[in-house]
Amino acid sequence: MAARDAASSNPMPLDRREFLKLGSLLALGTGASHMLRAAASLPAASILAGGKPDISMRIAQSRIELAPGRVVTTKSYNGQVPGPMLRLKQGRKFVVDVHNDTDVPEMLHWHGLPLSVDVDGAEEEGTPWIPARGMRRIAMTPQESGFRFYHTHQNAGSDLTKGLYGGLLGPMYIEPRHEPGAYDREVFLVLKEFDPYIAGDDGMDMDFLAPTGRDPALVKRALDVVDAAHVKSDWESYDVSFRTCSINGRMLGHGEPVRVKPGERVLFHILNGSAMLNRGLALPGHSFKVVALDGNPVPHPVEVPVLWIGVAERVSAIVEMKNPGTWVLGDLDDGDRGRGMGIVVEYAGHRGEPQWRKPPPFLWDYRRFADPHAKVVVPDQTLEMTFIEHPFHGKGFNTWTINDVAFDMDAMRPMFRLQRGARYRLRMHNASDDAHPIHLHRHTFEITRIAGRPTAGVRKDVAMIGGYQSMDIDFTADQPGLSLFHCHMQSHMDHGFMALLDCA
Repeated sequence: MAARDAASSNPMPLDRREFLKLGSLLALGTGASHMLRAAASLPAASILAGGKPDISMRIAQSRIELAPGRVVTTKSYNGQVPGPMLRLKQGRKFVVDVHNDTDVPEMLHWHGLPLSVDVDGAEEEGTPWIPARGMRRIAMTPQESGFRFYHTHQNAGSDLTKGLYGGLLGPMYIEPRHEPGAYDREVFLVLKEFDPYIAGDDGMDMDFLAPTGRDPALVKRALDVVDAAHVKSDWESYDVSFRTCSINGRMLGHGEPVRVKPGERVLFHILNGSAMLNRGLALPGHSFKVVALDGNPVPHPVEVPVLWIGVAERVSAIVEMKNPGTWVLGDLDDGDRGRGMGIVVEYAGHRGEPQWRKPPPFLWDYRRFADPHAKVVVPDQTLEMTFIEHPFHGKGFNTWTINDVAFDMDAMRPMFRLQRGARYRLRMHNASDDAHPIHLHRHTFEITRIAGRPTAGVRKDVAMIGGYQSMDIDFTADQPGLSLFHCHMQSHMDHGFMALLDCA
């Protein structure tokens, strides 16, 4: 990882020529009218501020060595995957110059922050692109603290070099005004796969989420859709798999170990930067005291033997080092751990082959971290959403719909109109067997019901909804303009699993 004070290159001010280049770019492609409206109202601090930035980042093709003799070529920030570690101060302005050294426009999303649409980083909301062979200056003053991250935000379709299939992501930590300090040191871990390929759909493991159970009505909805499609007997939907896995850009056994001392309290900040895969992690002989989810402190910190982390979720957990040895902190799946999804944890004075022991099955339940005494605030309005997978006729990626509508990148019509300041409940019904990591841009939401069970106090920006289950999430519409809602699995959002909320 880069140090706290990551090096900055000299800034490149956005002169008139570059501004015109930006304007001409915005006039092209899908959603041009949205982007042009956003560009016309950009605050000067967002792209035109003078002076030196806090950091400069360059987007370019890079060769990344995951292990000796194992090199991948992918897009990266500043020639590394993950990108530079960004440490910001809560309430303090931060300026970054983003240079795009590639021949195609790029988008940069600041995940988990309530930012204006010109900064947030989503074409669908109207954020301007970072021009090909150009740059954009971005300024923000984060009011939230905790573990966030930044990443590209593109529609990839069947092009597995685009979007989060590549290496364009990096960790970001916003230091709170008052640090609790109940740990000795921090370790940031970014989980990431490489070498994606199109494969058959083998389905996803759903055994890790609680509460368990399936809603028969949602199962029937899914079956009715398949029956109505009259698919051929050779119907085969596509999925995306990966040949190589890494933590902090290195395969298991080929990076620097996490070196610890007996009695240390290590705060692990773990980001699942996958394009497609939810992850389960364990450290044999140790437990994780979860203190924050998606950068937000949990009301009830509790120890768990396994961390289940959905795509784009972050978990912050303290591990007390009280079992000396050399261990593998790794994925529960033997195949993916063998492909590199792990990192060695080495106690001082210990050497030898890192040890792995698979833990007993463990169900991940957000309610475990909730406030048992909190009362859920009654929302001003409840918005119903049903997610359904529609089979592709032949061989290809299936289509996803929300309320029977697949998102249209040309029309970009909002699904819901919101009143600013009102509290809304999104009541989500998952008529599929996948565990979807659901993300709402520019807002933090509270989980208020899971599979019919009430809960309160857990605040997030991504949450996994179980197969054939329902979940309620509540939020206040305090961000004017368009906010994107989507499944964070790349192929799902690419093929319809998105919606826009418009706050007047």
